[in-house]
This record gives sequence, structure tokens and C-alpha cells, in this order.
Amino acid sequence: MEWSERMNAAVDYIERNLAGEIDFSKAAEKACCSVYHFHRIFLAINGLTPVEYARRRRLTLAATEISSGSYRIIDIATKYGYDSPTAFTRAFRNLHGITPTAAREPGVKLTAYPRIFFNIELKGGIDMDYRIMEKPAFEVVGKYRKFTTAGGENLKKIPDFWDEFIQDNNLEALMKLTGGKTGPVTGAEDLGICFFSGDEEKDEFSYGIGVEKPDGTIPAEFDLIHVPEATWAIFESVGPMPGAIQEVTLKIFQEWFPATGYEHDNKPELEVYLPGDPNSPEYRCQVWMPVIKK
Repeated sequence: MEWSERMNAAVDYIERNLAGEIDFSKAAEKACCSVYHFHRIFLAINGLTPVEYARRRRLTLAATEISSGSYRIIDIATKYGYDSPTAFTRAFRNLHGITPTAAREPGVKLTAYPRIFFNIELKGGIDMDYRIMEKPAFEVVGKYRKFTTAGGENLKKIPDFWDEFIQDNNLEALMKLTGGKTGPVTGAEDLGICFFSGDEEKDEFSYGIGVEKPDGTIPAEFDLIHVPEATWAIFESVGPMPGAIQEVTLKIFQEWFPATGYEHDNKPELEVYLPGDPNSPEYRCQVWMPVIKK
């Protein structure tokens, strides 16, 4: 079965269960991949996660049923997974801009979010240079926070996190710990690290900033993040931060994964920042993606 067929089978499962309970691990099984890989591919290609897609589709169907006037609003809310009228009204207003009661008025404008179909055509092959390397486990010392992909919030708030991290002299303190040396495993001066540690229903993940842990005592104000042994697909990013590395990461999920026999290994992803000026159009850094061969 082709990649697009497998993803469409997963969407079929979601669509069949909009008026019931959706198990996203079963959707991932339909796509023949891990839950994490399914989540990231879906987000990269559609701009929203499977959870948000299901939410929008449910509210689209709910609006159709409300406007028909055939059922009580509370029954429709329950049918599409909302336990309280307040939660349903809030979600409905966020998508449609009006309350469920107002949706019954004649001539009102409602938002319809259509079913997604995957149809990926890769023309001329993949022009992304990469190399596959195996690396031992290591630890990163730094700080991390939880972020959400909802509404693309992470694309703005992670750069803000970097600015705050630098302004608070955390990066300078880490450079003193390493003596300015690059990491022995990654060759990085400093690292961005993305890993799952949140609530999938809230589209949460964690992102950290740090360096490879040097020998010696680590100050109490810093966190320790374990990076397990992994096989990495390593891609080069050229251009100023953060735009260049965001573009490469998106392209990996949109084009590289669907075109290859690799899948995300559900381990931390690394942004490997090499020495140089991150604001320069010639700045070179790397994206390390943990992979397994399917």
C-alpha cells in the first residue's frame, strides 16, 4: 500500500468515529506507523494535528445538525464528545464565531472544515542531502519548557524562549561549563532539543536549550535531558535562524519521510547549532532526526 493510501486509511478511521471515541493509536496503525510519527507527519502536511483535525470536523458536523433544527443542542454536543454545554459553546464559538443557539438563526454564516485527503506526488525525487549515522547515548544540560503546536504557537514562542534564555545569561553560563568546547557527540556549540512529554490531546511537547553535558557538577538551576542511543538522519540547514531550520524541519516531514523507507523513532529531535553567526545568510547548522528503517 502506498504512503498516501495508508494515511487516507487513517483519516477514514477518524471520520468513521467522529460521533464516538477516537483512538489515535488505532489511526496510526492504519497508517502503519507510530503515533508520534503519524502526529508529526499529519501536522507538517496539513498545518494541524490529528486531534485538532478531529475537533474541527466534529464541530463542522455539529453545526450542520444544529442548523437543521432536528435535534437538541445538548444532544448534539454529547454526540460529538462534549461533556458540558459550556465547553461545547466555547469550542463552537472558536471555530464558527457564534454560539450554537445563534447557529439556528436563518442566514447565519458557519465555517465548514472539509475532510482531508492525502495525495502526495513527489516529482524528480528528493533533493535533500542527508547522511545516516549511529551515535551513543548522551545527556544535555540546559532548560526546557512545554509548548503546543496549536495554531502554530510553537513557531513563535520557541524563538522567544531562545531570546529569553540568552538575555538571562543562561547560554553564557553553559558556555563556561563547557569551556567553549563543542560537544563530542554532535559537534554542537549549543543544542535545541524537541521531545514528547506532554498531553497528546493538548498537542503538547517539550523543547529544551542546552549543551552536551560536560564532566563535573551541574548547577542546580539547569535540567538534565537524556538522549538515548539512536540512528540519526542528519540534514544541513543554511541560512539565518530560526527561519532556515524551521523550513528544513518542515521539508523533512512533508517530503523526506513520505519518500523514504524511514520512520521517526519517537526519540528526541536535535537542532545542532555549530559555531558561527546564527543571523548570517551563510550560517550552517544541522537537524538530527531519530529514525528507524521500516
